[in-house]
Amino acid sequence: MNQVVFNFHDVILLMTAMLCVLFSALLMATNPPKNISNYFLAAFLLAHAIIPLHELMLWGASFKVTIRTHIPQIYFLGSFAYYVDAAILYFYVKSLIFRDFHIRRKDYYHLIPITLFAVFMVATYFRYPFAQRLDWINNEIFVYSTNYITADFLCKFLRVVYCIACFRLILKYKDLLKATHSNIEKVDVSWLKLLVVGFLTVTFMEASLAVAKVIGLVIDFNFHQVDLPIIEFIGLSGYYVSFLLVCTLVFTSMRYFANFEAVRQKKEPEQAKKPVQEKLLNPEYAEKIDSLMRADKPYLMADITLDILAGKLAISARDLSMIINRHFDNNFYEFINNYRIEEAKKILIDPKNKDKTITDVYLEVGFNSKSVFNTFFKKIVGQTPSEYRQIRQAPELTS
Repeated sequence: MNQVVFNFHDVILLMTAMLCVLFSALLMATNPPKNISNYFLAAFLLAHAIIPLHELMLWGASFKVTIRTHIPQIYFLGSFAYYVDAAILYFYVKSLIFRDFHIRRKDYYHLIPITLFAVFMVATYFRYPFAQRLDWINNEIFVYSTNYITADFLCKFLRVVYCIACFRLILKYKDLLKATHSNIEKVDVSWLKLLVVGFLTVTFMEASLAVAKVIGLVIDFNFHQVDLPIIEFIGLSGYYVSFLLVCTLVFTSMRYFANFEAVRQKKEPEQAKKPVQEKLLNPEYAEKIDSLMRADKPYLMADITLDILAGKLAISARDLSMIINRHFDNNFYEFINNYRIEEAKKILIDPKNKDKTITDVYLEVGFNSKSVFNTFFKKIVGQTPSEYRQIRQAPELTS
């Protein structure tokens, strides 16, 4: 009972694994119907429950000795999680952003890395007798072999690429949101950026260690026989960052996940709908929509979306988006806010509204943010709202 099985670093790994398992179970138990993003998040958390346990088996104080003694058969099984976690994170971000996301045939290509790794492990490790594998484990021969270090380097590099792809997708998100929403100021994706950048940091640190091992192969340097503080610091720092990120994921999910505004994926035009598209390219059709916009003024709704406007105009959202893009040469965000600016101009120059503040005006025409209103107004008119009001009302005041 006096044997020390875990040190503090090992406890952090265990806590990370337990937290991931518990949160994953909670997600699965409370997941709303057809919410595919939660399934990806649960899978990502399960992968990140396996990874720290795998790290414990490889490097964890006395824990690795216990595993080698009692269940060495599972020694390298946890390494497979490294080949799926970043891909799952990518699909999670994609399913969160796109409401119509679904698994397509081409998405199965993401299984190629783990399939190749399985073939690699069978060819270089599992096909050998158990006694030989046990010797490789106890003497840490296989984990420092050229084949395993090379495979590990490729895996860690691939994880960085996936995280970068996630971050690029998030950066494009607000532009995609402009195609369907008139106000995007309330949409906060900083929490998602934080998580992706955090996991990018972890994967980059792990990739740095993998690069160091590859360099060690080239210069014939044995890392497992030398104590290098910087290598140990990078490795241990990754454990703590992962733990903090999982904690952040748990707490942010309670606040932000349910309010995330998803958008539709852009699809290529179908040949079968060519006659419909030709009809929508008719300028008279666009003029009809413009007349309805000016008469009914749906743009005054602060949170109007493409779907809502399409319903009011009795047209599909996809066709309306096409008309806005081709006839008005704008996305939905610019299309709606152009009408709002025109309405704001009328209010600002009307002497009856001289007591209305700029805040009153931008709220009345549908904007949610004064800074966005001022920026949009100056972009279109060339003046700030206050300057425009002062110049336009001046002649009437002098007369």
